[in-house]
Amino acid sequence: MSRIVKAAILQTEWTGDKETMIELHEEYARKAAAQGTQVICFQELFYGPYFCQVQDIEYYGYAEEIPNGPTTERFQKLAEELNMVMVLPMYEQEMAGFLYNTAAVIDADGTYLGKYRKHHIPHVGGFWEKFYFRPGNQGYPVFETAVGKVGVYICYDRHFPEGWRALGLHGAEIVFNPSATSRGLSKYLWQIEQPASAVANMYYVGAINRVGVEDLGDNDFYGSSYFVDPRGQYVGDVASDTEAELVVRDLDLDKIEEVRNGWAFYRDRRPETYSPLTEG
Repeated sequence: MSRIVKAAILQTEWTGDKETMIELHEEYARKAAAQGTQVICFQELFYGPYFCQVQDIEYYGYAEEIPNGPTTERFQKLAEELNMVMVLPMYEQEMAGFLYNTAAVIDADGTYLGKYRKHHIPHVGGFWEKFYFRPGNQGYPVFETAVGKVGVYICYDRHFPEGWRALGLHGAEIVFNPSATSRGLSKYLWQIEQPASAVANMYYVGAINRVGVEDLGDNDFYGSSYFVDPRGQYVGDVASDTEAELVVRDLDLDKIEEVRNGWAFYRDRRPETYSPLTEG
């Protein structure tokens, strides 16, 4: 019998304040649960605007402790209520001045499993992330959840294949890539990188992007969230490029072993030849 997991990703617009944004995500989680969803991931920095369009210390106020902050604890209760694994991309404060772009992972019984901190931090026009975040320092964890082995890679990380590979070698079956990315060259890359990474590592990828134009800048976030399977093929349709949308798909995790047995990319790796890659 196939291991079918019903997974969801959510793309939405900024509501204008943190509390209504959190309430909106709670509402969508309940809608997903009504469809039988077992695991859901929200967009990057889900309860706020994408404030990295500007450089302003005001936005440090969005940071919270993880797991001991109010949003993590609030969604732990909701995860337990809905019996749903949740991936929560948030702004983390470890201590004064130590701020990270982070995703907390909550199991279906409400247990906090751990977090992933974004490793690769951009700093270019409209994406001034080094002003807000330190680089991740806790590796590439894979979380044993009620639905299987889940990994996270956040937005700009997706341009770097090494982390995708590390997650695969650590056993990931589903990797979520919550993002805030706008029209232009990245739209072209959006259609290539996650499917290619799913192929290279033979696992499922859920790619999430927000929608809308926010008051902080002229970045036009184009949504187009999707799931791809271990062959890099879309699972169902790609979401709208302008409208909020809850994407719910059935993922057959048995396909991972089938593809890995057929393609055998991990078997044919030559890690003993790759050491120069880490010397630069």
